Amino acid sequence: MNAKAERLHLRLNEQQKALLEAASHAAGDSVSTFVLKAATEAAADVLADRRVFLLDEDAWRVFDEALQSPAQDVAGLRELLAGPTVLDPPAEGAAR
Repeated sequence: MNAKAERLHLRLNEQQKALLEAASHAAGDSVSTFVLKAATEAAADVLADRRVFLLDEDAWRVFDEALQSPAQDVAGLRELLAGPTVLDPPAEGAAR
């Protein structure tokens, strides 16, 4: 078993501390354990698409061919990406 020798210090406000304490209590963990689990999972999620993946020879060939093939238009994609999104402000006089 590896002993933990490193420390990480955090500064937080009262609301953040209360939230972490309440969540850790609900999870049945100490605040340190809860924060370490949550931070580790978040870090793994951020790095997930940068990790190594392995393919057998046939799968690699298919993957490589897909990467080398020219881009293709997808019906309606240009229009979808050019149109307004839910994040855009509503047009003048438009109903909400």
